[in-house]
Amino acid sequence: MAFHRWLYKDGRPNGLAKMLNGFWGWLHALGISPNYMVTLEVLGRKSGKMIRFPLAMTVIKGERYLVSMLGEEANWVQNVKAAGGKAVLRHGKVEQVMLEEVETGQRAPILKQYLRIAPGARPHVSVALNAPLAEFEKIAADYPVFRVRKEG
Repeated sequence: MAFHRWLYKDGRPNGLAKMLNGFWGWLHALGISPNYMVTLEVLGRKSGKMIRFPLAMTVIKGERYLVSMLGEEANWVQNVKAAGGKAVLRHGKVEQVMLEEVETGQRAPILKQYLRIAPGARPHVSVALNAPLAEFEKIAADYPVFRVRKEG
């Protein structure tokens, strides 16, 4: 647990985390990993370059969601907002998507499901995996959630 927090000290990936993210992003994009592991591509708001990041995608009742384990200040969150939600998902195929931020009041069940499929996120989320939904409601504002929609 401490190792996972160390990788993202101050909410930013250190050098090792960047290297690991690059590897996992490459693997997820190939479609080799489980189908809920994806690579998000979004235009960097400062660099103007395509930024790639591995994420766990939560699916609930046929709706797909991406969650920021590092909160609002995560670079990918800021880039998605700057890009107006326009992004690309890769998992063996390329999919143009729009990411729509989910209202805080609707995030709790998504956050709970997210922790089930993303064990690496658990050290960064301040609620235990098996906590009641009410506990997730208390922290929902701290963790942005985006609904994935096909573009077009």
